[in-house]
Amino acid sequence: MTSAHIRPPAPLPPVRRLTLADLPACLDLAADRGWTREKHKWRLLLTAGQGYGIDAPGDDPRGGLIGACVLTSYGPRPGSPDSRAHTCVGMVLVAERHARRGLGRHLMRHALGEAGDAVVFLTATSNGRPLYEELGFTAVGTTVMLTGRLAPARSPGPPVPVRDAAAADLPAVLALDARAFGADRTHLIARLPSFADHFVVAASHAGPGGIAGFAAAWPNEGTTVIGPVVAEDETTARALITELASRTGGPVRYDADLHHRGLVDWLRSGGLDGDFTTTVMVRGAPDVPGDPGLRFAPYSVALG
Repeated sequence: MTSAHIRPPAPLPPVRRLTLADLPACLDLAADRGWTREKHKWRLLLTAGQGYGIDAPGDDPRGGLIGACVLTSYGPRPGSPDSRAHTCVGMVLVAERHARRGLGRHLMRHALGEAGDAVVFLTATSNGRPLYEELGFTAVGTTVMLTGRLAPARSPGPPVPVRDAAAADLPAVLALDARAFGADRTHLIARLPSFADHFVVAASHAGPGGIAGFAAAWPNEGTTVIGPVVAEDETTARALITELASRTGGPVRYDADLHHRGLVDWLRSGGLDGDFTTTVMVRGAPDVPGDPGLRFAPYSVALG
């Protein structure tokens, strides 16, 4: 066959910005891949972050979105000598009928272009990990998804006081979150009071007025997600989780960071189960910014 008969590769489809008006199409795309239609979470992602999508070609009778991802950007931690921003990539999806055509790579290259010189991190399934490694991401941690009805045994020792978060707690919550995640996530944390059903803080061991941790529980399809959980120590994290579990009255989901294996064992002993793991990956830095000792559960694996 001569070179004149070689068909040139098809041009890659354009990637456009998504808005909240694209929420139904995002839910349809998730359902196409067997994911649950997580309307509450997608609404947060499309308002706190920036979604990008690929529309179906004109000869696709089903129409709608055939690819999507969301970037959520955070500023540098206040007072940090590292002035770089950080970006989390989440919800990378390609419709099954358009899989294995390079659309996932196309979306990721677009996302990385939008991120610029920011440190980029994400949580990868086993299917997505080879692509991310090809694009320069390295594995730095593992998360396991646990679900079920949680009835944890209370930790020994004096109880850690836990109460509902108040507006006056926001500066302390933001300061602790910045230490944990190495970034300014004000625009995301400020949404917790309206996004979550329950938002609680633990009193500081150092004295009145401060906090030693905070956590939230928010509704998802069929479960209540407990996250984020940020705490000075595991005892405080357990107290926060116990309080939230006592309020849900139904099945919960907890995305556990395997840095804290003692907490994972405690959650399993309290009734949660699961073995679906994902890999935390980062590009542009040796590790995800912040202090992993303070991070007990993410806001969502799509957000960090």
